Amino acid sequence: MADYDFSTLPLAPAMQRSWAALFAARCAPGGGWNSLSASRSTWKELRAFARFLAAQDQPPTDVDELTVAVWNAWRISRPRSASGRSQIFMIAGFLRPDSRLPQPVREAMAKRVPRVEKAETAFTPDELRQLRLAAQRMFRSACLRIRENTELLHRWLAGAVEPGTRQWLIGEALDCLARTGDVPQYVGSDGRRRGVVSRYVFALGGENAAATWERLFLNRMEAVALAVLLVTDHGLNATTVSELPVPRATPDSGEGAFPVYRIELEKRRRGADRHFETRNITDFGADSPGRLITQALEATAYARALVAEHAPGLDRLLLWRTNRPCQGKRDDELRVGVIGVGLHHTAPYVWGQQVGLAGSPMRRLRKTVNVPHRREPGQNTQDTHDSVYVLSEPQAQQAAADVIADGITDALDHARRTLRARLSDAAQPGDLETVTAACTDYHHSPFTGSGSGCRASFLLCTACPNARVTPIHHPRLAHLHQGIEGLRTVLDPAVWSADWGNAHARLDDLQNRLGPHVWREALSRVTAADREAIEQLLNGHYDL
Repeated sequence: MADYDFSTLPLAPAMQRSWAALFAARCAPGGGWNSLSASRSTWKELRAFARFLAAQDQPPTDVDELTVAVWNAWRISRPRSASGRSQIFMIAGFLRPDSRLPQPVREAMAKRVPRVEKAETAFTPDELRQLRLAAQRMFRSACLRIRENTELLHRWLAGAVEPGTRQWLIGEALDCLARTGDVPQYVGSDGRRRGVVSRYVFALGGENAAATWERLFLNRMEAVALAVLLVTDHGLNATTVSELPVPRATPDSGEGAFPVYRIELEKRRRGADRHFETRNITDFGADSPGRLITQALEATAYARALVAEHAPGLDRLLLWRTNRPCQGKRDDELRVGVIGVGLHHTAPYVWGQQVGLAGSPMRRLRKTVNVPHRREPGQNTQDTHDSVYVLSEPQAQQAAADVIADGITDALDHARRTLRARLSDAAQPGDLETVTAACTDYHHSPFTGSGSGCRASFLLCTACPNARVTPIHHPRLAHLHQGIEGLRTVLDPAVWSADWGNAHARLDDLQNRLGPHVWREALSRVTAADREAIEQLLNGHYDL
């Protein structure tokens, strides 16, 4: 839960109200934001954009007064980094739903923002082995510790420990620890805990974490070690691991059979989109993929029991115990009493430094697993896998020239699916009208030989830099977009994608640039002549 006061922004009241309305729409169900962190990050960038606008000689008083000059100045002012690129996209995406946003500004927002290449490379095979070994040592040590104390607790509960002995006192302390999250404590009149009850201190061997609550719970670094192993074994995103629900054994994993765990994966994507995936992983022995899941369930059993008691609706695997329930906690991080939920925001960096790295290993680990080893997307599209992970990776460049070639082909395909026709308010003298646009240079087509006259399909006008799209073309193009969409229902998907996919994608791009208001208006202005022309085009009756 968070409050955002737009009256505190250095903007004119009309702009404050407009931004507040856009913000509220995004926060509403189906608006595109599904987490508190999404609204917080946008609020942060909006404050920066508001300060920028306030510093202008003539600050715009509402959305309809934004100009191309102001937008370009904002874009140039952003750092040439991944964060700067993200800021540009975030503000553009926030303002686009407002129908009053001027068309020239929409076109300026649609211009390509070059991707900033990161110097992030995959770990070498030796580095990966060392990292995995470090994580295994830490997590397995924790598993053995929790298993040993669990066995003692079970013997104590069964009455198999002699009363009055040191082992009996430890068993009693473990029983309290399993039920409450802490060993028996003195409690002051103010309700605050004052320390471990003295008769247990000697039996436990002290009052520190290792002597008390670590007997049944993972600590923060051990939770990171478990996350590292999940990433290296399964190529998952760090956020996905942090939010991973508890894996359940499938019903056919009967008594004595190998347990088959069903893992439900969810990865957030830009906007409201999310990637959902289910994997079945079997524990059939010490080196099997499912053995880590079995160990993780064992190591987090007591933490999950406490969470189930105090927060029944919370379903998470990655749980750990903390000494300080509120200290160092961000607003978007969950705690259930003394139990931390998911990865703490600083923990991977601290763990990485402990094993000799400069920071968190998570992103590099995922890249290492998915590129040199699995060589397939992990919760990404193939385009994202190729462009973001593969093409920039030296190991992939050296070992997989064919993959790089495929990535280049995908980049060319993306260019074919992007609108290249110029958007204009009106046609110019000398323009020639085609079925879908105005042609500014019929004799020098990029699709046919120079000087011979263009013989390309009218569907390619939207892919031609010589074409000009004006408001008189909007209705016909909007109707063409609907017509191509309608062909999906009658054509094989592969045929539709090959014959109509690129044209449809370019019209999608045009629709985004024009905005929903202009697009709806264009559809309302479709004439009988437009319908006849598009029908002829879709049926292939135009002579080219």
